[in-house]
This record gives sequence, structure tokens and C-alpha cells, in this order.
Amino acid sequence: MKGRSLLTLRDFSAEEIRGLLELSQRVSHERKQGIRSSRFTGHTLAIVFEKLSTRTRSAFETAFGEEGGYPVFLSPQDIHLGVKESLEDTARVLGRMFDAIAFRGFKQSTAETLASFSGVPVINGLTDLYHPTQALADMLTIQQEFGKLEGLKVCYVGDGRNNVAHSLLIICAKLGVHFTCIAPQELMPPEEWVEGSRALAVATGATQEITSEIDAIQGADVVYTDVWVSMGEEAEKELREQLLAPFQVTQNLMTKTGKQQSIFLHCLPAVKGKEVEEQVFEGPQSRVWDQAENRKHTIKAALMAFLGLVD
Repeated sequence: MKGRSLLTLRDFSAEEIRGLLELSQRVSHERKQGIRSSRFTGHTLAIVFEKLSTRTRSAFETAFGEEGGYPVFLSPQDIHLGVKESLEDTARVLGRMFDAIAFRGFKQSTAETLASFSGVPVINGLTDLYHPTQALADMLTIQQEFGKLEGLKVCYVGDGRNNVAHSLLIICAKLGVHFTCIAPQELMPPEEWVEGSRALAVATGATQEITSEIDAIQGADVVYTDVWVSMGEEAEKELREQLLAPFQVTQNLMTKTGKQQSIFLHCLPAVKGKEVEEQVFEGPQSRVWDQAENRKHTIKAALMAFLGLVD
């Protein structure tokens, strides 16, 4: 996978995704064993973020830095990102200075332009359409919990139109994970997303269910939610809360899975008392902190793979 960019998981085969997860598990184990390597020594990473971040920024900086690499954080206040200089020109400059680029921002097209003109691997840390590094961390967390992925049922409850739901649709289809999205009619994932993921699921036998019926949570191994109001959508806060209030993940809802071993996931940050009941978030079924930590391991694995540094 040397030289590849991670813009969307649509570009990767099931075998390649499994390879990234296997490598992620390996570096996770190394960290828990206190093993420190120097895989990124002499390499540089541009971290270009248009949006605020805790987990994604921390994951990129620590994953790269603790292995001897040199990460440089660049916000719109630090560089010309389509202002006074074209995005294409900025990309070409970064490609001459850095070995790879991490991008987190508003438009998928920006990530694609950076990849097209920089000539170095670009990793999408979040755009309006996709959140592939989050989806990899999600699958790693589930695999660590259950020892497998294929045949499990992941149920996402909440805003079905966001980048997390979109990326889950894709990765579940590719890995043979049954996926259910429970959302209000007004916030269903776009039909083209669903059609695309169902086409991918044909090869693996995974099912894809989109519904407003809360009882569809029956049989879920994983219950997943996200904030009701994403960054940049604050003006819609009141309407979103009205639409999504019936879709709050409560302890009662977790019970409706019918499986005592079901786990709860949230990509964070969370607004406890809104999309999730605090009892669930802080309870024994929650794996949100493992999930957050796995952002680091999956990002490190991706950087190793795309820079050709897998030993």
C-alpha cells in the first residue's frame, strides 16, 4: 500500500482493510507491552486542520512523534489554504516539504485536491462526507471485543446523514458486518449512499437496513451513536434535538438488543443527557475509551503502510 492515500474506504478492498486492522492490532499490542520503535525517524508529517480536534490531532501527533517522526501542525491561521494562494499550489509546496499529509476539514474535495497535487500520501481525518480513520478505529474496537467482525450486527442510532454513518455503511459492507441505521425520516442517509454500500455488501452477504423503527435494534452486538448537532450545524440545534429526542440511547434501549454482551460506542465528543444517557456512557457496556485510544493505533498503522515502513 506504499504511496496510497486514505480519502475514503471505498478505495480499499476488504483484504486491504483487514490488513490495516491487523497492523493496528499489532501496534496496539506493542504499546501495551511498552515497546517503542523508531519507524518514522527522518520522516515528516503535515497536519493540516480546518476544524478543531482532540482525538484526531492527538492521534496523528503522538502516533508519528513517538516513533521518531516530525509532525507539524498547520491551521488556516498558519498557512495559505486556498486564500492568497490556490489550494493546488499549497498542495505542491507541502508535497515538496513533507512525506505525508493529514487533513481534517470541511470539504471532501479539499482532501482530494491535496492528494492529487501534493504527490504524497494524504490521510483523511474527517471531511463532510467521510471519516475513514474513525471507522477503522471502530472496527478495531469491535474486533478486540468479540474476536471477529463478520456476521456481527452494528446498529447506528441518530443522525444518519453524517460522515460517521456514511463510513460505517461502507466498512461494514466490505467486512461482512450487518449494519442497521435507525434515524428519523428527515435525517436518513441519502439514497445514493445506501445504494452504494448495498452494492458493496453483495460480495460479503452483509445486510444493510435503514429504518425509523427503534425496535430494529433487536439483536445488535454494537449500539453506536454520535452527537445530534455536528460542528458547523449549531443553527439547527433546536430542530435537531426535537427530531432526535426519541432516538436517545438509554439503558432501556440497550436492553432491547436482547444481548447482555452488547457494547456501546460513540466517536466523541459526547453530550451526555442528549444523544446518550449518562448511565450508558459511563456504564459497563461502554467501550468509548478503547475506541478513542484506537484512533491512535489505526492512524499509526495507516501511516506505516502508506509510507512503506511496515517491518
